[in-house]
Amino acid sequence: MRAALAKSKGDRKRFRGIFVRTGKKTNYHGYATDTILLRDIADLADNTKVTDHAWFTFTKGFEVLSFHEGDIIEFDARVKEYKKGYVNKKLQMANRKTDYRLSHPTKIVVIKKN
Repeated sequence: MRAALAKSKGDRKRFRGIFVRTGKKTNYHGYATDTILLRDIADLADNTKVTDHAWFTFTKGFEVLSFHEGDIIEFDARVKEYKKGYVNKKLQMANRKTDYRLSHPTKIVVIKKN
């Protein structure tokens, strides 16, 4: 669990992370969606590391920017709770946990080019 994010549940804050790479995931319709991976994400209010990595959907806010591996990116995001894990009702398995993520990134800027 991302304990540092749990303290800010529901808040919209400014964060800073390091761009690693782009990727793809399958959305709930079965189509590929582009994603972006940031590492070492810190809350700018108190400069504390909140998570080692986070994946975001490659939205228009990211599309308009040009960045390369190692670039430092700042953005605003909302801290949201979500459920993760595996559930199989037929086998009566319920390995779900509550975790926290950064959602709806806006005001995205590249601070330092690598």
